Amino acid sequence: MSRILIKNPLLVATMNNDQEEFSGGHILIENDKITSIESDDYQCNIDKVIDASNMVVLPGFINTHHHFYQTLTRNIPKMQNVSLFGWLNNHYELWRELTEEGITISTKTAIAELMKSGTTTSSDHLYIFPQKTSAQLIDVEIEAAKEMGIRFHPTRGSMSLGRSKGGLPPDDVVQTEAEIQADTERLVAKYHDKSDGSMLRIALAPCSPFSVTPELMRTTADYAKANNLLIHTHLAETLDEEKFCIEKYGKRPVDYVDSLGWISKNAWFAHTVHLNDNEIKLMGEAGCGVSHCPSSNLRLGSGIARIKEMIEADISVSLAVDGSASNDSSNMLSEIRNALLLSRLRKYEHWLTARDVLWMATRGGAQVLDRNDIGELSVGKQADIAMFSVDSLEYAGGMSDPLASLVFTVRTTPVDHLIVNGKVQVRNGKFDFNEKKHIKEHNRISSEMLKKATQNSGINFIGE
Repeated sequence: MSRILIKNPLLVATMNNDQEEFSGGHILIENDKITSIESDDYQCNIDKVIDASNMVVLPGFINTHHHFYQTLTRNIPKMQNVSLFGWLNNHYELWRELTEEGITISTKTAIAELMKSGTTTSSDHLYIFPQKTSAQLIDVEIEAAKEMGIRFHPTRGSMSLGRSKGGLPPDDVVQTEAEIQADTERLVAKYHDKSDGSMLRIALAPCSPFSVTPELMRTTADYAKANNLLIHTHLAETLDEEKFCIEKYGKRPVDYVDSLGWISKNAWFAHTVHLNDNEIKLMGEAGCGVSHCPSSNLRLGSGIARIKEMIEADISVSLAVDGSASNDSSNMLSEIRNALLLSRLRKYEHWLTARDVLWMATRGGAQVLDRNDIGELSVGKQADIAMFSVDSLEYAGGMSDPLASLVFTVRTTPVDHLIVNGKVQVRNGKFDFNEKKHIKEHNRISSEMLKKATQNSGINFIGE
């Protein structure tokens, strides 16, 4: 049996139902679970001791919406100053050039960023499968995630509504409903692990109302319910999407997906910026989940989501970094801070507190992913733990509330220690990952994609 003792923490924020916080004491990890957590000292035979003096100890963060492959296409000049639809149309030309090698390298890049900012669990929404590329890109990212050691919830994304049928994406990056269904069944049979403490679960994620047929949305929802799976999609992200749904389907986005069986307890949605009171009430009563993506919504000028109202309506609200072409980072601490600050642009009664956003990044994420084994520091829960030293310049003067200092200040160093499933993945700010070599390869692949896309599309991506 492997035993790790975390001793004498400056502050432990358990995120349990009582939201207990304490200083001193210990957390004992045996194999993959927390077996003791108390404000008293602990004496026993230990394999490893981590002195958490001057550290804030939290459950590892849970990121519920991402597009790992987009780390290859960050801040492209042509897409720096456009809103969602123009941003997508130009990016599709780049994403046509995705390869298995590109998926491997971009997955590792995104996960490394997430882990360095305290993330222990992440989902990913991979929905683009260029016809000239392997159709098994989900398998490739799963293998990369296993290598990195993160708890992973990949979603089998999909697009079936090409440009010739009135959708947004080009026809050569979408698939038929039959192709999507066959691969979905294959992936679920091969990888989905429903057991307690699972490191890998599959969800189903048609991309959006403007890239997926109604038939695929409906059959996905039916298949998921029959097989006890979660479903996920983008929803109500922009006013362009709202206009598209009204013109094509005669309904607002929420009404549209509701008509297809998507407003249900097993569904969670990215963004949900443009919801009215009735839609929030409907989603709350159904038990839906939401991935709040504040940085992406700011980057694309999409708007400010009504998070406080969603929480009050019993919608499970989590946090997510979104894709690295619309953020352009995978830093969960930054996302937590932006969620707090963005709420302060609304009326005072809608402001979020530091503890609100940390709850969203931990327990909220666990609720959205339908897990009761992660997201809190309690006996019997999985040992997913992030430890942040606050003994550095940016926190000086902020020790009257060390927990809130993680949110209000801008951290300039990685997480000090990160434990995933009882294994120390980051130690003293470093983990077993050759960043210099990796960055060189990542930039090579990114440059090759950009060059090929320019040649094939005739678009000048880096000019005016």
